[in-house]
Amino acid sequence: MALAPPPGRLLRPIPLLPVLAVVALLALPVAPGTAGGAGPADALSALVVVFCAVRLLRARRRPLTPAAAVILGLPVAGLVPAALHAVPADAAVTGLGRYLQVFVLVPAAVLLLLRDRSDFRLLAWSFVALALWQGAVGVHQYATGTGASYQGRDVRAVGTFGVADVMGMATVVSLGLVCAVGLALGRGTPRERAVALACALALPVPLALSFSRGAWIATAVTLTVQLLLAGVRRAARVVAAVLAAGVVLVGGLGVGTTMLRERIDSITRVADAPDRSVTDRYTMWAAAVDMWRDRPLTGVGLKAFPEYRDGHASLALSSGSDTEGAGAAFRRQPLLSPHNMYLLVLGEQGLTGLLCLAGGWLALLVCALRGLYRDRAAGGRGLDCALVACGLLVWQLVDFVYADIGGPSTVLTAVSLGLAAWWALPAAGHPGPADSPTAPPARTAARGEAATR
Repeated sequence: MALAPPPGRLLRPIPLLPVLAVVALLALPVAPGTAGGAGPADALSALVVVFCAVRLLRARRRPLTPAAAVILGLPVAGLVPAALHAVPADAAVTGLGRYLQVFVLVPAAVLLLLRDRSDFRLLAWSFVALALWQGAVGVHQYATGTGASYQGRDVRAVGTFGVADVMGMATVVSLGLVCAVGLALGRGTPRERAVALACALALPVPLALSFSRGAWIATAVTLTVQLLLAGVRRAARVVAAVLAAGVVLVGGLGVGTTMLRERIDSITRVADAPDRSVTDRYTMWAAAVDMWRDRPLTGVGLKAFPEYRDGHASLALSSGSDTEGAGAAFRRQPLLSPHNMYLLVLGEQGLTGLLCLAGGWLALLVCALRGLYRDRAAGGRGLDCALVACGLLVWQLVDFVYADIGGPSTVLTAVSLGLAAWWALPAAGHPGPADSPTAPPARTAARGEAATR
């Protein structure tokens, strides 16, 4: 007769369940025609922060090391001044809450709720599962002509996010692909690595059908970095295999629709023959830079870009973009953002906000890379976690050149930053992810429930 598992084993995943629920809620469909913004996952993420705060109060312990507190709290130094002088005060309050949610509170809560590498891997696998679900919906949309409108046809894969968050599926699939590649390149069991590899081979299909050039570029850069971090020889073999497969599929078998090939070719033509979307983006980039020149230190204020856009944009800017399909009627979507996180922060928060926000991200990446090299020196048992953490940070840093926050999928950015922060910034009283397992007994006992990373 099999013995029942001890109660401690059954209750062990409970602290992570609220975070997993946030990821799961992103699988629910967004109502057609909604204007985007916060969704059920955002509401639950607020409860995750409260849940984490209650746990800390009950434990009566210092939550973060001084270094972790400084890095995670650095964006506040740029957000508060930008919110105080913003012209639409109500919008500034909303923007302040959104920025704190995405870049400070939720990442810190995820960092504190994760306890060891098993929790880390479980959350990474939830990213992969969500990506597979959204990717399957996206492929079905492309095959049946029920996606978002693209070049007059409803074939753009947007998953359950619809046209309200047309970049949502591309973000989810990209982050899931990054997690799958990191898990496949690690030193897990052969079965886990094989499953991760199968997922990594399946996810590029819906990513391609999203027609998102920014997500393509960010993913290609990130996967290259992950391969190089895993080993130069392995990277060379994988790149050779991918190039050979590409030549056979595209050159020999002709795989790939005309629209997809044109979209890929347009990446190289953004300078000499840009399309309307690229022209609008360049124009809004220039407007954001012009706003920064007017107020170089503090910017024009949080959520104030739409108010100042027309006064700084040239006549090349169109009135908006057309959205249609995926269950939503035709709608003219106003252009309220430069679609570049760095320039959005520069225009609204000035140089102070950009240095605080981007400086914190770069500090996280440096700490994550240091953790990778420490783990490799200790035997490399956490290589998969390191590759996932570094990959998520690299993807976000590159993607922010072509995108910014907004829409229901934004909460996944917050969770991914918390996942990466766990590897880069150990909490107070917790061991570093790359610590040697041969720690002194007294120190190990003081670690409590997070004794093994």
